[in-house]
Amino acid sequence: MNETYKNNSDLPNSPFSSPFGGEGGRGPGGVVLVTGGTGFLGAYIIKELVEKGHAVRAIRRNDILPFYIPPAIFEKVEWVSGDILDIISLKEALEGVDAVVHAAAMVSFSGSRRRQLFSTNIEGTANVVNMALEKDLRRFIHISSVAALGRTVTGEQVTEDKKWEDSKLNTNYAISKFHGEMEVWRGIGEGLPAVIVNPSTLLGYGDWETSSSALFKNAFKEFPWYSTGINGFVDVADTARAVVALLESDVTGERYILNGDNWSFRQLFNSIAAGFGKKQPSREATPFLAQIAWRLEKAKSFFSGVHPLLTRESARIAQSSTFFDNSKILRQLPGFAFTPLEKTIQDACKAYLRRVNISD
Repeated sequence: MNETYKNNSDLPNSPFSSPFGGEGGRGPGGVVLVTGGTGFLGAYIIKELVEKGHAVRAIRRNDILPFYIPPAIFEKVEWVSGDILDIISLKEALEGVDAVVHAAAMVSFSGSRRRQLFSTNIEGTANVVNMALEKDLRRFIHISSVAALGRTVTGEQVTEDKKWEDSKLNTNYAISKFHGEMEVWRGIGEGLPAVIVNPSTLLGYGDWETSSSALFKNAFKEFPWYSTGINGFVDVADTARAVVALLESDVTGERYILNGDNWSFRQLFNSIAAGFGKKQPSREATPFLAQIAWRLEKAKSFFSGVHPLLTRESARIAQSSTFFDNSKILRQLPGFAFTPLEKTIQDACKAYLRRVNISD
């Protein structure tokens, strides 16, 4: 068992402050449980928490840890085996915990995984919320997604006040995250001191076989197609910094969009290709061609057994234009600033290239 801290006095120079503390010396310096700690964002959240002196416990389902985070970080984490769909293991993981960062989620744009999406993102979130209420936690940060706010066709600006609307642009993933959020709002109504964050598409150094990191692999392999759709993108490390800053604050019952900037997919792929010194995409994936492309990818996936990056749902996203407003989080966190996407991409490309060279 790794070293753990049980209360304030065990944590020298704890960054936590009184708003999320309590009587008896137990409070903000207590243990922070991270669900989904081996995921792309979850791993960066753990890194931020550890580097700021927090005591961290994290749930994992296997012994595989992300290679893109220094092992020394994970050595300071108390790892427990469990699953947010397993009530017993979840209850055990929450023993002695003061705060939760709920980052566990499934991301998929494949229609065949709808049942798993809904189970993990809705039922799993309900389980965490219910356990947090039962344990009377002092802080709860829920990692949602801008997908839970819905997308637009004609390029409207999306703020935290946007109301959910049924639309063909809403993927199964978006629907699952929206209903997962509803479980958190229910918890807030029952007294849970929670905050919801809605990150846009995460960019940074990770495992390019999974999640949004696959965008880098596609660019590295000189994927020839681009779309003119517009989407929000954000540095994964910036997202982790904002999450921990909100954890350390006293704000509750609010949601915040975490978005670095709004770029077209063509601009994104051009920038990544430039970072790798690769050929930029040169063929526009019109709506008609996109329909053909995702069908071809589906057929290829049938024979390879690998879930395709391009699906009917992801093709729709690539054709939509949505601008996400990040002004609320910037007002909430004075001094906080998002890293320019160009820098995020260049730094990530260098890291991916180092790993590719090592692998070779």
